[in-house]
Amino acid sequence: MGMGKENRDRIAKRAAQELSDGMVVNLGIGIPTKVADYVPDGVEVIFHAENGILGAGGAPATGEEDAFLCNAGGYPVTIVDGASYCDSSIAFAMIRRGCIDVTILGALEVSECGDLANWIVPGKRVAGIGGAMELAQKAKKVIVLMNHVNRQGESKVKKQCDLPLTARACVDLIITEMAVMEVGEQGLILKEIMSPYTVEDVVGHTEATLIIPEQIAYLS
Repeated sequence: MGMGKENRDRIAKRAAQELSDGMVVNLGIGIPTKVADYVPDGVEVIFHAENGILGAGGAPATGEEDAFLCNAGGYPVTIVDGASYCDSSIAFAMIRRGCIDVTILGALEVSECGDLANWIVPGKRVAGIGGAMELAQKAKKVIVLMNHVNRQGESKVKKQCDLPLTARACVDLIITEMAVMEVGEQGLILKEIMSPYTVEDVVGHTEATLIIPEQIAYLS
């Protein structure tokens, strides 16, 4: 099951609401890259790319791409005033030292206790686990942006991950086209529902057990 541009943009825009002034933020490939385009007015964050940029900006306008300026996924980016460059070993040292306030990642599966699987589907070619393992373990907050279900219509929000794990118990917040779920000590808490979905829709498409509070926000 694919996801339209409108849903991807809505997920990225909601994720951007989690950012606050002065944060150092790492964006994964896919939907997370779009978060840079939705940082709220008046909020200044520093985007970190593990290939060696501190101060990455949003995507360049068509025709204004710089072949030598890209993010870790190989996609063109811009830089903001005051940005700096380093080699990838320094960029990874920043991650390992715990200097990243928030990492926003895509995922194949997330479990109800916050386990993350996002690097390989067995039997398919893959470049390697990359920086996701260290980001998931060392960032102060881990936010996952993804489709709620896979192409077969099966829930990606699971009791236990079936795919090989990237890291255990690392995810803090999950944002899909259907809902916003927080990983709590007792399990997954359904915090917000995206229009036009209902509580019943989310529960019906979620394998994990959801804790449903009395107050749930509905997002247009």
